[in-house]
Amino acid sequence: MLDHAANAEAIIDGTKYTLYVFSVLTWTLILFKIWQLSRNSSYNQKFNEAFWDSADLTAAEKLPDDIARGSKARIARAGFQWLRESANTMQKSLKFHGEPTELLEHALLVQMQKEQHSMEGGLNILASIGSTAPFVGLFGTVLGIMHAMHQITASGSTSLEVVAGPIGDALVATAIGIAVAVPAVLAYNMFLRSVKQQRVELENFVASFMHNAFGKD
Repeated sequence: MLDHAANAEAIIDGTKYTLYVFSVLTWTLILFKIWQLSRNSSYNQKFNEAFWDSADLTAAEKLPDDIARGSKARIARAGFQWLRESANTMQKSLKFHGEPTELLEHALLVQMQKEQHSMEGGLNILASIGSTAPFVGLFGTVLGIMHAMHQITASGSTSLEVVAGPIGDALVATAIGIAVAVPAVLAYNMFLRSVKQQRVELENFVASFMHNAFGKD
């Protein structure tokens, strides 16, 4: 009986500690994503203004490093690199076989996908925590109630004072699970919307870069 009680308490405590780890990880990711996405948005805004204020692509390529930062700047650098390599390659390799517009677009889109992957980093973890934390808490509650029932049976009393305490302690795990899941789900939805908005801006930038590189849509 003592071994059973000790094992049950260890599992319940492990469930709570798991939820605490989930909570710390959730808030760490929330703070990091706020910093990452807001910084990237600020960099993109500054670069976008400087880029389109440039006389041409040659001038835009020479923007200083303190301005050429962020996902748009990295996409532009990928485009500039492809244009330089295409112009300087005397004997075209397979990398440059095909329509120049399609090849440049491919280079820009590859970099854009890298930027999107970076912006989406951590969102799967938030989604997983948001979906599993309530069930982890419920698991702890079920075990806690089972453990409480064993204690009540062993005590031989069914008074409210004997029953309410252990049952109330068992329900704490579910409450913790919900408290962990709610900010994770809200943060996931907020960051996903922000990533989608920034992706649209990157797609528009790629299209505009193509137009200026070849003077046509």
